[in-house]
Amino acid sequence: MAHILIIRFSAIGDVAMTVPIVTALAEQHPEDCFTMVSQSFLAPLFSYCPSNVRFKGIDLKTGYPGLKGMYRLYKELSIEKYDSFADIHDVLRTKFLRLLFRLGGVKVKHINKGRKEKRLLTRKKNKVFLPLKTSTERYADVFRSIGLPVTADFHSIFKNSTADFQMIDHLTGKKEDKWIGIAPFAKHQGKIYPINRTEEILAYFAHQKVKIFLFGGGAKEKEILENWEKKYPNTISVGGKIGLAQELILMNYLDVMFSMDSANMHLASLTATQVVSVWGATHPYAGFYGYGQNPENAVQIDLFCRPCSIYGNKPCYRNDYACLMEISPKMIIGKISALLNN
Repeated sequence: MAHILIIRFSAIGDVAMTVPIVTALAEQHPEDCFTMVSQSFLAPLFSYCPSNVRFKGIDLKTGYPGLKGMYRLYKELSIEKYDSFADIHDVLRTKFLRLLFRLGGVKVKHINKGRKEKRLLTRKKNKVFLPLKTSTERYADVFRSIGLPVTADFHSIFKNSTADFQMIDHLTGKKEDKWIGIAPFAKHQGKIYPINRTEEILAYFAHQKVKIFLFGGGAKEKEILENWEKKYPNTISVGGKIGLAQELILMNYLDVMFSMDSANMHLASLTATQVVSVWGATHPYAGFYGYGQNPENAVQIDLFCRPCSIYGNKPCYRNDYACLMEISPKMIIGKISALLNN
């Protein structure tokens, strides 16, 4: 029996993308044990993993800041004996941990993020416009290099259990009609569809025989969502009202989620819910598309400058965000309607 240490600290979407592989790995290697280390608030993502997966939550900012914090984490982790350390983050913190574990005699492997290919995909001129390996496959490659073959056959975190509807029914009420989730925000501007156009989409469906749930976490986001909740019928904002565990359960009962290239796309994907996603400065070719999602449900337009960024964090050098502005609400409404009527 081998004990494997796995580390991925952030971001939410990236950690969510580890779940399909960690789950499949644990199911396909039931004789081995796996310890997943990530930020404490992400524990619900791993609640439904097989019993040979243990989650250790930490708070990087308050509990383990800087390299001193990583040394402290190493001392805590090294109390247990690990056969291998899978670094599926590959940042300065985890590089330092790799060094410490390697010096301690632990077999160490790390992710190849494909940085060179991503630069070629996003450069202004002479782009190499080809689909890159997905993040999920890059994670899987790390475990294969350790000697643990794995096939990504994951479907949903709720595969072997029932999503407990009683945890959300006080907010949602009984499900009688189709349910739509709308998650209109992302971390960077290059990923966010114009808010006024998202409101057009909301207004269209609010007068259909559906119930709409609005997702968002920041203070400004919650203010927008709560205003929409008051303005439109059959609309409920869940921002700040429920935790991650409840959000996953709610997503499981959605008929379709409309989101940006954001964490909510990945969270909904973990519940096998169909996602209509908008892509502006970023592109599914970079390898961050929602696990198991149909590529036809990605809403995007062809522009010579796309993608200009992997994360959507670079300012638009055209200064017009045509990649987002040229997507009409009608295009998105058509995708959502098709899934609702299927």
